[in-house]
Amino acid sequence: MAEGVRHGPNVPRVLKTNIPGATVSRLPIYLRCLNDLPASVNTCSSEQLGIIAGVKSAQVRKDLSYLGSYGVRGVGYNVADLSGQIKKALGLTRGYHVVIVGAGNLGSALAGYGGFGSWGFEVVGLVDVDPAKIGAIHHGVTIEPITNLEEICSQREVAIGIVATPSHAAQDVADRLAAAGVVSILNFAPTVLHVPDSVDVRRVDLSTELQILTFHLQNREEGAG
Repeated sequence: MAEGVRHGPNVPRVLKTNIPGATVSRLPIYLRCLNDLPASVNTCSSEQLGIIAGVKSAQVRKDLSYLGSYGVRGVGYNVADLSGQIKKALGLTRGYHVVIVGAGNLGSALAGYGGFGSWGFEVVGLVDVDPAKIGAIHHGVTIEPITNLEEICSQREVAIGIVATPSHAAQDVADRLAAAGVVSILNFAPTVLHVPDSVDVRRVDLSTELQILTFHLQNREEGAG
């Protein structure tokens, strides 16, 4: 998986920061935890946030210090302010257009995922190779032929491509997305994609996660035996 950022006409320039990758991976967790707090809660300490997020309070404070947020001793962090800082760091203060490639069970379900809209992601395209699916509407999104992929990416200013195809088709889709100027890809296909250094790829592999769980399950069972 290649990492990097290319700045095309539809992608905002991202300033380099000193936030470590491990911290970046925890920021969405903190944000979700803050959003789940009751509306009546105005402040949250690092201890409280750590318990909810499953992270040590010292790690919470260190992570948030990269945002320039240190909280107030004896009071904690202002929930609204901290949420805003995390959203800004994650680039969630503007909207992003998304295209989903593959209108099978997974792709269709992703098209209807309500969480996209709440975080500023708008699905502007859902494409597939099956002629029988073209024209069908899933959650308000019309399935279009994959031959329209490049046009969709260009005309609708797509910033993120989601690959929800079988593994054998995923690499070709990634190549086409990259060639169309899409610099961020979320890959649900059970395969490793090879992309230019200018393209960021995040892989979501359920089978790998299950295998990791079975490893720990086996060790727990052997330890109890």
